[in-house]
Order: sequence, then C-alpha cells, then structure tokens
Amino acid sequence: MTDQMARIKGIASRTILCVAVLLCVLPTVRIAAQQDESRYFEETGHNVSGEFLRFYDARGGLEVFGYPLTRQFAENGRQVQYFQRVRIESHPENPEPYQVQLGLLGDLLGYRTPPIDAADIPPPGHAGKRYFPETGHTVPFAFLEFYNSHGGLDIFGYPISEWLVEPNGRIVQYFQRGKMEWYPESPEQRVQLGMLGSQYVERFVDPNERRREDPRIGPRPLPRPEEKGPSAPATVSALRIMVTLKNPIIGLKGKQTAYVYVFDQSNQGVPGLLVEMEVQYNGAQVEHFSMGPTNANGYCQIEFPIAEPTPGYVVILNLRARYQEIEAQANAAFLPWW
Repeated sequence: MTDQMARIKGIASRTILCVAVLLCVLPTVRIAAQQDESRYFEETGHNVSGEFLRFYDARGGLEVFGYPLTRQFAENGRQVQYFQRVRIESHPENPEPYQVQLGLLGDLLGYRTPPIDAADIPPPGHAGKRYFPETGHTVPFAFLEFYNSHGGLDIFGYPISEWLVEPNGRIVQYFQRGKMEWYPESPEQRVQLGMLGSQYVERFVDPNERRREDPRIGPRPLPRPEEKGPSAPATVSALRIMVTLKNPIIGLKGKQTAYVYVFDQSNQGVPGLLVEMEVQYNGAQVEHFSMGPTNANGYCQIEFPIAEPTPGYVVILNLRARYQEIEAQANAAFLPWW
C-alpha cells in the first residue's frame, strides 16, 4: 500500500508540474504570436509590427498616422517608431490600454505658445469652442469636431496654440502630439493632419534608422507596377484627392515633396491612376509634373526641385487625377523664404 501511495503521489506531482509549465508557457506563446504580427509598407520600405501595428490599426491608420518613416528602434531607452505625422512609443510600465502612446512632437518641435487671456476664454458649453485649462488654449469649430471624432486627448493631447495662419496662407493649430490643417478647397476632408513626424525625422533621427527594411520581416509586399500593375475597381463613381507637402516653408534652392492620395466615393484608395501636377510660380511661371501610378492604397508621391521662386511669394500646386470620365482636382501651397 505504501509503494502504491508513493507512485500515486509521484504521478500527481508530475501532473501538477506539467500543468504549471503549460500555464507559464501558453501566455508566452500567445505573446510571441501577437508580436509576430507585421505589415510591410512598400511606400516607405518599413514594417510595423506587434503592439505598434495593433495601435496603428485601431486608432486611425493611414489617415491619422501616415506611412512609417523608420523601423522600430530604441531611443533614450524606449522603443519608438516614426510615422509621417506622429511618433509611436512603447510604455510597458503603464497599465492597459496606455502601454502604447504617441510622442509629444508638437512640444518637442517648439510650437507651444502662451495661454490666451482670461477675457478670451469662452464660457462653458460654448457651441463652437472648447477651452482646455491644462494648456490655456481653445479648440474651435471644425478642428474641435475632428478632435472629438478621431481620438481626442489620447491621439492629439492638449492644444498648445490657438488656430493661426502660417506664411503659406494655411490655417493650422498645434497640439502636443500633432498638427491640424484646414483645407477649404477639399470639401470632403477639410481637416487634415500635418507632417510633424516627417519634420522631426529630417531634423533629429539617425539616417540609419530610416533605411529601407527587408520586406521578409512582414508579409510579402504588394507587387510593383512593372510586375503586376494595380487596376482601379469598376465601382468608382467619384474621386477625391488629398495632398500634403513635406515643407510648408522651404529654401529657395531646395526640393519639395508632395504626398498624394486618391480616394473613391467610399474613401478607399484607387490604384493605377496617374496624377498630373502643375506648379505655379509668382502667378506666371508654370512647371508640369506627372506622378504615379497610384499603388493599391491610392498613394503616390513626387520629389521635385524648386525652380527660381521669388522669396515670400506663395507657390501654388494644382493636381488633377482622372478615372474614365471622372476627374478630381486639389490644390496645395508652400512658401519659399530663404
């Protein structure tokens, strides 16, 4: 009986040990599987993976973040990744759901301005403005609507300026984590987000972190047009162009980059389209460029040299895309200054 009891105890001990091992291993397996999630963005040659990819998809994707500009890397002891409009950061010391956050690029780039005067503070419940006492600024009208509908404090942080007109004539407002821009010429998307991530990367990020990555880290990238060109869907009934510029203010002998997105009536990217761009200098001199075809996400871009503009005179970009008999137009502008 004693030997039998000993054997039973031994079997029970081994069973408990196996269960304990499984309980320890299974969470690790789940975490590893989650971390293996990855997507390769051929437009900029970078992968977005794991918790950063889940945050990207859940909190606005391309419209809010833009394309990745760097790989994920350690900066000042913290894992970060830069996108055209933001910086995503890992904060494992925080409780869920705050372990992934956006960096304070608006503050880091120096766009904070003094609080407004007490006499200018709108009353509580104002129909068109909201006052943020934390930074002493208001968010008005369309910017406030966009703020509330696209993540609010978690995505943008607090406002660090009032709305203002930049030298290129564009109305903008700066936040701790981003920049909003007003495009009255684009009725379907009048509020767009500025390229703070691109601006910060150009000034402060090691070029080694910006080198294109091996696409095998993530899923196989979309085929290039010369291999298997994308084709626009047959259901397109309307087109819309969204364009943003790398440099709202630029030197006289520099190069400008235009980032262009072509959407259909459902805000889906339209592939396979050519985009024509006319650049007007001083209201007279005109240059013409062609870009595309747009990729599967409706995206294309072009870098072009600045001609010989007169300092202080706005340069106007007129863009046009066509699908069969449907045409869309958009405008942008920048200011040559030094």
